[in-house]
Amino acid sequence: MNGIILFALSALFAISSAMATTGPSEPGLDRGRSIYEQRCLECHGAEGRGDGMKAPFLSPRPGNLVSAATSAKSDKDLLKIIANGRPHTAMPAWKDHLSEEDQRAVLQYVRSLIRFTRPLTPPPPAP
Repeated sequence: MNGIILFALSALFAISSAMATTGPSEPGLDRGRSIYEQRCLECHGAEGRGDGMKAPFLSPRPGNLVSAATSAKSDKDLLKIIANGRPHTAMPAWKDHLSEEDQRAVLQYVRSLIRFTRPLTPPPPAP
C-alpha cells in the first residue's frame, strides 16, 4: 500500500514539475512571442540574453532580459521601459507602435524566458 502511495506522489510531483517548467499555454504568451520575434529578437536574441544579431554593433549593448537584475524589476518598471524605451540606447519607445495589451503580451513572453535550474552539484549528505 505504501508503495502505491509513494508511486502516486512521485507521479504527481513529476507532472507538477513538468507543468512548472513549460507552463500553461496562454493566448497572450503566443501573441507576445510573435511580437518579440518581430521587434525584439534582432537585438535581445532568441533567449533574451542581449545577444541578437545586431547586438555586437550597438553601444551600449542590449539588455539581458533574463538576468537577475532584470528579473527583479517589477512588471510596472518593465512596462515603463517597453513603453518609453531607454534614452541613449537603441531601445525605442513602443508606446506609439504597440497597444498596451501588446506591450503586456511582450512582457509576459519575456517573463516566460526566465528559467530557474537546479544546481549541477548534489547537496551535501545529511549529518
